[in-house]
Amino acid sequence: MTQLEHPVFDTTAFLATAGPGRRFVQLAPKQAIFLQGDPADSVFYLQRGRAKITVVSSAGKEATMLMLSSGEFLGEGALAEGATLRLSTATALTPCTVLKIKREEMIRVMREEKDFSEMFLKFLLARCLRTQADLVDQLFNSCEKRLARILLLMSELGEQGESKAVLPKISQETLAEMIGATRSRVSFFMNRFRKLGLIDYNGRIYVHNSLLNVVMNDQLPDDDMPAKPPIPAYARRQRMTGRQERFALPEIS
Repeated sequence: MTQLEHPVFDTTAFLATAGPGRRFVQLAPKQAIFLQGDPADSVFYLQRGRAKITVVSSAGKEATMLMLSSGEFLGEGALAEGATLRLSTATALTPCTVLKIKREEMIRVMREEKDFSEMFLKFLLARCLRTQADLVDQLFNSCEKRLARILLLMSELGEQGESKAVLPKISQETLAEMIGATRSRVSFFMNRFRKLGLIDYNGRIYVHNSLLNVVMNDQLPDDDMPAKPPIPAYARRQRMTGRQERFALPEIS
């Protein structure tokens, strides 16, 4: 008897169609894909649109952790052993189409289909590297450089090879949360980028590839570093003449 061959698994078709254990969900902008504290019972694949991941502290402070674009998974923490509740909130920024895959179905496909497992592993590694890069960026780069990097990641200019890309609608408050700065600081940097011809914005933000060149060449000055205090007049005279001068200190009452 001829042994029946295992049918070839098509990863692209799996993520583009509904079926047992998976269904499509259509979302409008600002609509939640899942909420922090919800049961962690499924993984989502963002087929179309943009989304963001946020976390709210026990004190009620919200922080934006990640911006997502089409072709990315979210809610993958549901696959972790012992995971019962969502640790973050995912919200649509633009009209989104997501494929909701039940946890059991996701685990089954990962065990049975090598190609899918390899693809998902590559995604997890890329997400891990991006998280590490975000941490390094937060620790060592200036606010201005962090903002430039976030704008570039959202524009995907490096991947598309275009000269200009439009970002989804995003507030300066959200950008401030992502780089650990104030809204007024973000506004200052955005105006500076616009004057330099690196971005355009009038309701929507347009990023030019010249911003990529500037960041890659590390040419953005650290404007958020504190300015050096001015040199007092007596110190300037001493530096120029080489003579020490005596000054009377004020009396302390």
